[in-house]
Amino acid sequence: MDDLLSEFLTETAESLDVVDAELVRFENCPDDKATLNNIFRLVHTIKGTCGFIGLPRLESLAHAGETLLGKFRDGALDVTPAAVTLILASIDRIKTILAHLADTQTEPAGDDRDLIAQLEDAAEGGLQSSLPPPVVVKLEPKQVTASAAAEQGDDNGRWDADQGRYLRPGEVSLAELEAAFRSTDGPEVAEAKPVAAAIAAPAEPDEDRKSGLGPSTIRVNVDVLESMMTMVSELVLTRNQLMQMLRATSDSEFKSPLQRLSGITAELQDCVMKTRMQPIGSAWKKLPRIVRDAGQDLAKKLDLVMEGEETELDRQVLELIKDPLTHMIRNSCDHGVETPAERVAAGKSETGTIKLRAYHEGGHIIIELSDDGAGLKTDRIRAKALEKGVIDAAEAMTMTDAQIHRLIFAPGFSTAAKVTNISGRGVGMDVVKTNVELIGGAIDLKSRQGAGTTFSIKIPLTLAIIKALIVGVGEHRFAMPQLSVLELVRTGKRCEHKIEQINSTRILCLRDRLLPLVALSDILGLADIEENDHACIVVMQVGDTRFGLVVDEVFDTEEIVVKPLSKRLGSMSVYSGATILGDGAVIMILDPNGVAKSVSGADRAASRAMEDAAARSAGAASKGEGERTSLLLFTAGTTEPRACPLSLVTRLEEFDASTFEKTARGQVVQYRGRLMPLAAAGGSIRTEGRQPILVFSQGDVAIGLAVDAILDIVEERLDIQLSDNAPGILGTAVLKGRSTEVIDVSHYLSEAEPGWAMAASQVETTRVKKRVLLVDAHPFFRNMLAPMVSAAGYDVTVAADLQEARGRLAQDAAYDVVLADADATAPDSLAEVSSARIVPLSNRRDSDAVPKSDRTALLDAIERAIRFGEAA
Repeated sequence: MDDLLSEFLTETAESLDVVDAELVRFENCPDDKATLNNIFRLVHTIKGTCGFIGLPRLESLAHAGETLLGKFRDGALDVTPAAVTLILASIDRIKTILAHLADTQTEPAGDDRDLIAQLEDAAEGGLQSSLPPPVVVKLEPKQVTASAAAEQGDDNGRWDADQGRYLRPGEVSLAELEAAFRSTDGPEVAEAKPVAAAIAAPAEPDEDRKSGLGPSTIRVNVDVLESMMTMVSELVLTRNQLMQMLRATSDSEFKSPLQRLSGITAELQDCVMKTRMQPIGSAWKKLPRIVRDAGQDLAKKLDLVMEGEETELDRQVLELIKDPLTHMIRNSCDHGVETPAERVAAGKSETGTIKLRAYHEGGHIIIELSDDGAGLKTDRIRAKALEKGVIDAAEAMTMTDAQIHRLIFAPGFSTAAKVTNISGRGVGMDVVKTNVELIGGAIDLKSRQGAGTTFSIKIPLTLAIIKALIVGVGEHRFAMPQLSVLELVRTGKRCEHKIEQINSTRILCLRDRLLPLVALSDILGLADIEENDHACIVVMQVGDTRFGLVVDEVFDTEEIVVKPLSKRLGSMSVYSGATILGDGAVIMILDPNGVAKSVSGADRAASRAMEDAAARSAGAASKGEGERTSLLLFTAGTTEPRACPLSLVTRLEEFDASTFEKTARGQVVQYRGRLMPLAAAGGSIRTEGRQPILVFSQGDVAIGLAVDAILDIVEERLDIQLSDNAPGILGTAVLKGRSTEVIDVSHYLSEAEPGWAMAASQVETTRVKKRVLLVDAHPFFRNMLAPMVSAAGYDVTVAADLQEARGRLAQDAAYDVVLADADATAPDSLAEVSSARIVPLSNRRDSDAVPKSDRTALLDAIERAIRFGEAA
């Protein structure tokens, strides 16, 4: 293809995508002059370029659209949905012609008089709101022969002897052009004027004028980038092999240069990966147009909100998620959002909101698509699944609502009453799930009747080089993508976790949650391997399915280069590819989705038994057990146990009492080069023997709390049932079957170091009356912050995500403060459903939010929020 034509096609396609999105925005904000000017400029550029390279059909169509846009810009016509629809139709026609042009390098036969006539009529003010939709012509590519071109020339053009061909419509010959130039009068010569004494200051440079230093970007063929990525992948493999050889020798003169080579390889890999990265917004450009057209077809008012368009991921992944996102957007428009009448009857605004959000999390990309529609109709899905034979009656009785909702991913499943051009054929969500899993991702959903549905897609940043966990079964090794790995658990006689059996199915009880176990050797059909009491369990999460994969060994994590599978192995869903390790061994890469299917295919009776047990556990939790907290049990002053949250304790130490020193402020001990104040949790500090100390630290300051004996560490629900007015005691809870006093750590530490925590009177005030909602997606931070805030005297409720927090606030608005993770949620959005003060938290140093690890700053922020709320 001619370079000029190729560049024209590329630039025009990009411009049309922008025009598509800008037109939808302009329709909603017709007073936005900047948007209209940008649209007009792009269409004008397309028209001018078409005229320059001799594409009369495209030029005529663009000219007609430009004329109508000019009327809008001059204020001669009002912007109407019908007029915008007409311009969008002309853009679609231009795209169709461009597709034919890319295939044949010539414009297709025919003209666009029908559409041009409508555009011209609209420009003259003759467009009515009831204008029928413009005719869409589907062009079939075909080759144009020389004879056909000659015949066409007889009808549409004149013969030009200089060029030896027929002229296109609107084209002039060279002779006519030369004659026109010669007949034109020369320029008038202006009289010279005296030069001003002072030279005027140079004009300010135009904002849009580009720097004279030349373009900062260039176009690179994708094949070049793919070749670079292939070479870097091979370099990574070679680097891994060299580093494996280096680790095998205790001392080598090549150690330093090989480490340097490893660092350079990593930097080069990052640079090449960046050349492949594109903002996800480029895959979202067509979505506003899709939502706009769907709203008109369905007679619904729809608003699309997009966040995180700048989030970058590999262009290969980007291309593969375009179709799934389109399916999901169409389903949200059709099935998710109600009609305006239904929304008003439900107490909602007429306009439904569809929100698309993307963000990074742990080396992956999370894409969330949510709507504020009616939510999934559980009974309707259950009835349809029974009708289609997806489940039987026994299963339908035992399945939870969440399990019923996930049936929408079954092949051919649809609850639509009729098939439309938008959805209802039963192929959408199945295709979405299949395509997401093909790129090593997972999809999950949450839905609440009357409140809407949220889909969450978790996908890798790239498919070329991934981080993997190397595991072993017998003499074989395999790579498991870390995308699906949550944690590693060791089982055995001396370990905390043990494998149990329910109905002959092995399970693992992990933090009061029953996880089904599947042995990798059973999945792969390897020879019977002797069971080992000291098994390693890889806890995995695939979509909503959490399970344990039993392996013999866990080696290490490694960056691996993914090699595609041979077509002969395409039917083996448990594998997703192969790779070469540093020692030269070729191993298979396991597909987490294929492994998860082995779990769902286990004995159904045993699975239901596990689900029943888990449901009983969840039911008990909803009645009062709730979030569990790690607590340290000890004695102090009496033989009865006392407790404090383990997350508040920095270290457990034991000192010789002879090392204690007395000062005017009390007893201290030298600890890590500094003086550490001591306080007694009960009774007195020992004067001889060994003294157990609980060390609490904050920044560079450490304080020791003396206790009589440390008993145990337990994980229990911190449910203070009896309040206590005694100084230093928050109240009494039942732990391990015994009544246990929970100490107020702030009271004792403020005795040893004034100002460590809030005054006791403040704690007393806030302990019972003030309620705090903690919103954090990370279990680690929830387990750390909840007891810390609870120990300060607040009534703490925990939510794992934004949707759960909205639900809790909708059910009970009597919260005084909301602590929300600013890194993974949008704290400001909670202000829409609650009047409570929002305190954003962050674990990043460069954030303006309250640091999660700074106890004093956190408690101070809560207290300030409460004071401001009371003042308001």
